[in-house]
Amino acid sequence: MPHPSFSLTERFLALDSALERHRPFWQGMPFDFADLPWRNTYPELCDWLDEQTLASLASLKASPEQLTTIVQQWLHDAESLLELCHVKESHHADLYCDPHWSTGIPGRKWSQIAAFNASMPKANGKHWLEWCAGKGYLGRVLSVSRESNVTSLEWQEALCRDGQQYAEKHDLSMQFVQGDAFAAESQRLVDDCDHAVALHACGDLHVTLLKHSVAAEHLSGPSTVTVSPCCYHLIQDKRYQPLSTVAKSSNLSLSKHDLKLPLQETVTAGQTVQNKRYVEVTFRLGFDSLQREMAGSTAYLPVPNVQKSLLNEGFEAFCYWAAEQKGLVLPSDTDFAAYQALGEARFLLVEKMETLRTLFRRPLEMWLVLDRALYLTDNGFDVDVSTFCERALTPRNLLIHATRIQR
Repeated sequence: MPHPSFSLTERFLALDSALERHRPFWQGMPFDFADLPWRNTYPELCDWLDEQTLASLASLKASPEQLTTIVQQWLHDAESLLELCHVKESHHADLYCDPHWSTGIPGRKWSQIAAFNASMPKANGKHWLEWCAGKGYLGRVLSVSRESNVTSLEWQEALCRDGQQYAEKHDLSMQFVQGDAFAAESQRLVDDCDHAVALHACGDLHVTLLKHSVAAEHLSGPSTVTVSPCCYHLIQDKRYQPLSTVAKSSNLSLSKHDLKLPLQETVTAGQTVQNKRYVEVTFRLGFDSLQREMAGSTAYLPVPNVQKSLLNEGFEAFCYWAAEQKGLVLPSDTDFAAYQALGEARFLLVEKMETLRTLFRRPLEMWLVLDRALYLTDNGFDVDVSTFCERALTPRNLLIHATRIQR
């Protein structure tokens, strides 16, 4: 585990160097490849991957620690890469919130909210801003457990209406504001709060909150910001725009596809979901093998989202649908069984590559979270990065807690 004096900047730089060094293992799209791209540079690693079954690969993807132990013999810094991602679990407040307040909240979400609430110091502001609030489930808990005023910003009017009705029915000090988090007017809400929070606000939404918090006047803006990021790929720019000074100096250039890597977590995916994914991906890869041969191409051809009911009609029906979407005419003598078999073989190849990519899922997420944390330190905040719950409850369990340094 990293030395206690390991600063956020040192951790970021170490992760940045490792991600740059191992870029071929995690950057790029596995669907593009017909074989493991490291066959010549890491032949023994590829031999080991070739021995794996779909079941063993799934087991390794679900256990990065076990995978790291095995792969360490070829990627000698794999263990240190994993260690760079270890942070303490945050638990400050012994705040009991009666389950009565969980009405309408799914059990897993309620547990996440309770853990998020307990991760913050008990005395930490009287006027809270709940960013991207939905129906205000988190704000409900903040209002009750901390006896605080809560403003809940939400884009969808129906959710605001439902949340406000619940708050008024139960005499909670909550005020919903229907509005666009990206609009300039949202800055005023940040200026007026003591503590701004966002639990799993997506991509540019939580980044906007951080930027508003930095832009706020020191005397009127939030003294504290607590954010658990999510969906890093939901950004308005084509590529990731670093926030912090140190990240802006990085050689890494991240596409939206790269930013999806941290989200490829399967701890909550049931067997039915996994089975449906297998069918859809093998169909897509089988059709791609067919179109490559038709066009003499080596490039993957993406097709639009498909109605899941079409998958029940079989591979041939999928191919005719996909061909229609792409303006292709399939040969009348197409051997659909052969191309379906190719799709299944390529699925195994994709899983081999995805298994190696697993090693870099958390490091890339930590890189992104540290960029946000260092952006806040660049702008006068004292920042702590921790986890607020176990990975089994939600893989998106990293927490940025920032307190404005008084000048």
